[in-house]
Amino acid sequence: MPTLHGFSYSNYYNMPKHALLHKGVSFEEDLVYPSAPGYNKLNPAMKVPSFTTDAGQHLAEAAVICEYIEEAYPQKPLFPTDTFERNRVRQLMHVAELYLELPNRRLLPFGFSGTTAPEPLIEEVKAVVERGINSINALASFDPWVAGAEYTMADIYLFYVLAVADMGSASTGIDLNEKIPGLNSWRGKFAADEVAQKVAADMQANKESFFKYISG
Repeated sequence: MPTLHGFSYSNYYNMPKHALLHKGVSFEEDLVYPSAPGYNKLNPAMKVPSFTTDAGQHLAEAAVICEYIEEAYPQKPLFPTDTFERNRVRQLMHVAELYLELPNRRLLPFGFSGTTAPEPLIEEVKAVVERGINSINALASFDPWVAGAEYTMADIYLFYVLAVADMGSASTGIDLNEKIPGLNSWRGKFAADEVAQKVAADMQANKESFFKYISG
């Protein structure tokens, strides 16, 4: 049985987890932090998530794992069959990660510690996030899903990217729901899904353990 390694408070862990649950794939969860002994054998970069296939092979990086899941378990597809549309979904995934998640991630240490981020850093983050907002507004339709009529990996990616982007907004003051028309109603629709509710419950259950981990 395939195994997903990582911890439930990680938004990157929850991307492939959601995809596996959506597709109805049977898998095991190895709830582990990247500092655990031997974790480097699963992921040399010492990050989560990691994934072990049925054959005992290891993969890392959320986007790579999500692509593998789509190819290995084609039921309930999360990428369109059309070449252009499939890569438009990939574009939306990368835009969300590069311009919304990663810049806001730079602000997390300040949020977790209750300290104020330096103003130059906040301005850098805001500039990158504005590019992300412009890109999402140009590429996404939210009609009713991110890429259009079909639920895709872009929905999963964007939803969990926003978990970090929302944390960063406390420093930047950027309200993504206000800046991206259709985002708020789409988030409500996504969050109401049974799979999303399970992932959210597991994330909340891991919160105390995660904060103990980082405080140590």
